[in-house]
Amino acid sequence: MEAIFVKSSTNSYHITVGKRVRNNLNRYLTKDYSSILIVTDENVAALYLEDIIKNFPEKPVFKSIVPAGEQSKNIVTFYQLQTDAIQFGLDRESLIIALGGGVVGDLAGFAAATFMRGIDYIQIPTTVLAHDSSVGGKVAINHELGKNLIGNFYPPQAVVYDTDTLQSLNEREMRSGYAELIKEALIADKSFFDMLLQTDIYSLDSNELQTHLKLGIKIKAQIVEEDEKESGVRKHLNLGHTLGHALESELGYGSLTHGEAVAIGLLFSLHVSEQALTANVPFNALRLWLEKNRYPLDNFEYHTEQLISRMKADKKSVKSKIQMVLLKETAFPVVKELEDAEITEYLHSFIVRMIGK
Repeated sequence: MEAIFVKSSTNSYHITVGKRVRNNLNRYLTKDYSSILIVTDENVAALYLEDIIKNFPEKPVFKSIVPAGEQSKNIVTFYQLQTDAIQFGLDRESLIIALGGGVVGDLAGFAAATFMRGIDYIQIPTTVLAHDSSVGGKVAINHELGKNLIGNFYPPQAVVYDTDTLQSLNEREMRSGYAELIKEALIADKSFFDMLLQTDIYSLDSNELQTHLKLGIKIKAQIVEEDEKESGVRKHLNLGHTLGHALESELGYGSLTHGEAVAIGLLFSLHVSEQALTANVPFNALRLWLEKNRYPLDNFEYHTEQLISRMKADKKSVKSKIQMVLLKETAFPVVKELEDAEITEYLHSFIVRMIGK
């Protein structure tokens, strides 16, 4: 078991990574809360909800179970969580527990950030992908016109990451999570990236998985500490997300997992890095690794104009100019503003490179 410390402007918190830590939650709580609301989805609830409830035999504990999947990260589900919190009688001394993957973490965190102008919450991630989303305090819901456009910066009181819960993940969830680990390695740690290129994500042992998770979390935590509100280096964490978010919203949330979309976005970022910066980046090595690990890269249509419109609506855009994170080389990211004509040219050449059309 290992704890990683994160400092933020509002509170500092520990990320605890280990086996069966979900069974000792009181050890990681910083206060004596009046009541607890556990937010989870229908899949995770069947596996781990009772384990969490058992931690609080003497507390009023309530539960809100949302439909599984990215489609739940919307204003309707968010409003339902607020209604639940009011009807359950939560107050300013209550705690919200986000038990699940990135969707649940973002939803529950945003509900906590806005209920009574903000109450405490903790993250209990149950996916590989949530190693990224549970750290750093970004909470949000989607709008049909763009991903994560409605949200806040609101750090948790703790992140309790029980790696035993990852044993129930399917192939798509493993792919989704490892795309974010690849991203973190690309922006900060070449040796970690090289390590991942030797990894078959479907035949990992628990020690390898924990090693990868801790390396990714440490990269994320260090960047978040340096730039909590994304005014500088935290933007580098968006590598691959400009096209990734556009694909998610254009194809319909859930058609691709977040990480599957980001994987394509990472390849696009490396392609643009080669074209715009004449950079020496590992496009071919990454593409080969993604193919070996069965990422869906070319089994859908790319619609250039619609994707560019989505990219311009992304929250990272400034004055309708697309801001992309590129690499000068592995572990040396840079943010570059691109004109519409440039992004159109790069996207066309990328599509030709990917699917030969």
